[in-house]
Amino acid sequence: MPTPTVYPGPHNIHRHQFANGLTLLVYENHSVPVAVVEGILRAGSVTDVRAQAGLSNLATMMLTRGTKRYSFKQLYELLETMNASLYMSSELHFTSFGTSGLREDLPTLLDLLADCIQQPVFPQPQFERLKTQTLTGLKMRDNDTRAQASLAFYDEMYGEHPYAQSVLGYPHSLADIGVADLQSYYDRFYGPEGMIIVVVGDVTEGQVYDLVAEKFGRWARAGQEAMPAMPPAPMPVGHQRVHVPMPHKSQTDVLLGLPVIPRQHSDYLLLSVMNTILGVFGMMGRLGQNVREEQGLAYYIESNLEGDFGPLPWSVSTGVAPENVEKTIETVLVEIDKMQNSLVPDWELADTVAYRMGGLPVSLETNYGLAANILNLEMFDLGLDYFQKYRTVLSAISPEQVQMIAQKYLSTENLVIASAGPE
Repeated sequence: MPTPTVYPGPHNIHRHQFANGLTLLVYENHSVPVAVVEGILRAGSVTDVRAQAGLSNLATMMLTRGTKRYSFKQLYELLETMNASLYMSSELHFTSFGTSGLREDLPTLLDLLADCIQQPVFPQPQFERLKTQTLTGLKMRDNDTRAQASLAFYDEMYGEHPYAQSVLGYPHSLADIGVADLQSYYDRFYGPEGMIIVVVGDVTEGQVYDLVAEKFGRWARAGQEAMPAMPPAPMPVGHQRVHVPMPHKSQTDVLLGLPVIPRQHSDYLLLSVMNTILGVFGMMGRLGQNVREEQGLAYYIESNLEGDFGPLPWSVSTGVAPENVEKTIETVLVEIDKMQNSLVPDWELADTVAYRMGGLPVSLETNYGLAANILNLEMFDLGLDYFQKYRTVLSAISPEQVQMIAQKYLSTENLVIASAGPE
């Protein structure tokens, strides 16, 4: 296993802050002649009003559909000639973006990226095509039991909270969105303040700094609005159950859980280790062993801890035959109770810690993994020495701490339980 000094850290991640609010991080990796760019802009779907849910996503997807210098066709023909990629994606609190290609093409790629971000034109024909594609995707979502259970879960859990609504929106909320709405959204939220760019690959710090300074360092957007702070999420009282009837289906998907903590919370790593034991490690942890392997109740089962700037949920998701729904829920509750009221054996905790330690170097093997992990360090203010401290922090976790964190954040009595499938 690599020593901590091999990992990216303050000794070899070069960080620069520009006057316009942009942060640049550069990590030189000369193993292969490629360059990867990952980053975020502070524009996300939590700003969408319910009547226009999906607006942020449409605006983001349109950034690559035409600029003042390039049509959609010209942009992608140029990318194809370089065998390069470029993407934009709308998230809850931010817009993520990235591009990658050969090192000699980095100046061109950053130029294209800057053009898409700073000079979109939102062409009407491309907007109509994108809107039709999105609505088609929503129709497919209507026929997916797992997707319907997830929509019901978030709606029941969060109510009027911004997390309740879908990033993609709904057919009725997309109906009246037009190009003028996209331009208005762009004018309000897109700008360099809070922007992060990470560049990893066969590059030099000085080269990247000069390129980013040229393409993004002088970008200014007067009146750029900040993302709103997230209010606390309402905690469920009792078992708040909701079912989406899909009588033509043969499988029921179930999602149960409750809101927990933001990614930057000091308890997050400990909660994540507990979650790994419960429903991730090996064949999906204790849940997979009991519910799927021993009792044969589920087609799949896993637990998940989401991480973002606000109180996203801890949850268990499973797909079962309709007659096994109640028994599966009961068994999940038994496993939660055991996690809260019995100490994790030393051997099980040791295996989990070893698994987590082994996962770090694997996640840093590629330029894509390096860029994504370094971006997370900056986004969530984890510190550039996070990887150096990771093994020490993990090794210090005790069974008593795992039990404490399960008692603090999980519940068998107060949960949202959403399902979709036959009655």
